[in-house]
Amino acid sequence: MAPPNVLMVGTGEYTTGFVGTGASASDKKVGVVGLTLFDLRRRGKVGNLSMAGVNGTKFPAIREHLNKNITQAYNGLDTSFDSFPDNQSQDPDAYKAAIDKLQPGDAITVFTPDPSHYPIALYAIERGIHVLLTKPAVKELEHHQILMQKAREKGVHVFVEHHKRFDPAYSDARFRAKKLGDFNYFYSYMSQPKYQLETFKAWAGRESDISYYLNSHHVDICDSMVSDRGYVPVKVSGSSSKGVAVELGCVDETEDTISLLVTWAKKDAPTKRAVGVYTASWTAPQRAGVHTNQYFHYLAADGDIRVDQAHRGYEVADDSAGQIQWVNPFYMRYAPDEDGNFQGHTGYGYVSIEKFIDGCTAINAKKASLDDLDNKGLPTLKNTIATTAILEAGRRSIDEGREVEIVIEGESWKLK
Repeated sequence: MAPPNVLMVGTGEYTTGFVGTGASASDKKVGVVGLTLFDLRRRGKVGNLSMAGVNGTKFPAIREHLNKNITQAYNGLDTSFDSFPDNQSQDPDAYKAAIDKLQPGDAITVFTPDPSHYPIALYAIERGIHVLLTKPAVKELEHHQILMQKAREKGVHVFVEHHKRFDPAYSDARFRAKKLGDFNYFYSYMSQPKYQLETFKAWAGRESDISYYLNSHHVDICDSMVSDRGYVPVKVSGSSSKGVAVELGCVDETEDTISLLVTWAKKDAPTKRAVGVYTASWTAPQRAGVHTNQYFHYLAADGDIRVDQAHRGYEVADDSAGQIQWVNPFYMRYAPDEDGNFQGHTGYGYVSIEKFIDGCTAINAKKASLDDLDNKGLPTLKNTIATTAILEAGRRSIDEGREVEIVIEGESWKLK
C-alpha cells in the first residue's frame, strides 16, 4: 500500500521555522513539522508533500529558507512541496483547495491559530482525511465532541500533537506514577521569553491565550497520568496577570500569565479528591538561558515525582548569545550524522509526528482500528477531551469571574 500523502496547513515557525523575515529566533530555526516530514519521505513513510497558507507570496522565501537551512545542511534532503495558494495570491481558504487534491486515507497537519483548528479539521474529516492537530485541539468542548463524532463516522485518525507525552522523562514519570497510589497534587510551570510575543502578536490576546498555548502541555500530561485510575476534572478556577504584553504592543486583552486551579475527583470513590495548579507565561525574561522553562511536581499517596525539563545537565556558553544556555536536543536533535543526514529520529518532537503517520498507515492497511489507537494511550481526541474541558473552563472562569464545573454524563462532557 502506498504511504499517505500529507498536506501541512500553516507555514509558520513550527512547520518551517520561517517567521516572515527569516529564521525564527527560537529553538525552532528550521521548524519541526516540515523537517520531520521531509525526512519521513526520505524513509518512505509518507508520499507527496504539500503546504497551504494564507499568503502565497511567502512561498519563494520559504523555499529559499528550507533549501539553505535543510537541503544544504542535511546531505541534499529533498524539501520540495506543492503549495497553495500560488505565489501571487492571498487566500484564507487555500487549505480547502489543497485538501480537495488529497484522497481518503491521506493526512493533514494543522499548525495554525487556535480558532482555525475546528473548521480545518472538520473539512478534512468529512472527506476521509486523517488529521494531526497542534495543541490545543480546539478551544471549545462542544467542537471537540463534534470532531470525535465525525471522525468515528468517517473512520479517520485524529491525533493531537501533545509531544510532551513522548519526552522520555515525562513518559517515565507517567509509568512510575502508576505505582505511587492515589493522586493528591500536581503543580506545573511553563514559560517562554517575551520576544516570542513578536511571533505571536498577530493573534495573542485576540484569538487565544497563553493557557491554551502552554498550559495545554501539562494539563494533558497530568490527565494522562491519572485518567486510567479514574480521576476526572470537576471544577476549574482561573486567574491571570496583565501589563507586560500590552506594553510590548499586544492588544489590551493579552494576559501575561495564567494559572488554573483544578479539582479532580475519583469516579468510583467521590470522597477522594486531588488538586492541580497549572501556570503558563509568555513574558519570561529575554535571557533566561532556556527558550521554554518547564517543570512539574506530582504528589501521590505513596510518593512524589519532580521533573525539571528546563535544565537537563547540558549547558552551552556562547559569546554570540551573551549567556549560558540550557539547550534541549531531546526535543529536536538538529546535528547531522556522520554521513551528513538528519538524525533526529529519537527527538520527541519527531516521534510525536511519526506516531501519527504510523497510526494513519495502520488504519489504511486495516491493521488497527480507532479503538486500538485509543487504547494505546495516544493523544487521540478521545484521550484529550479532559484537556479541552479544563482549558475552556479556565477561559470562562477568567472571563466570567467564577468557578466553572465540568459535568460528565455518560460519554457527554459539559461545562456549567
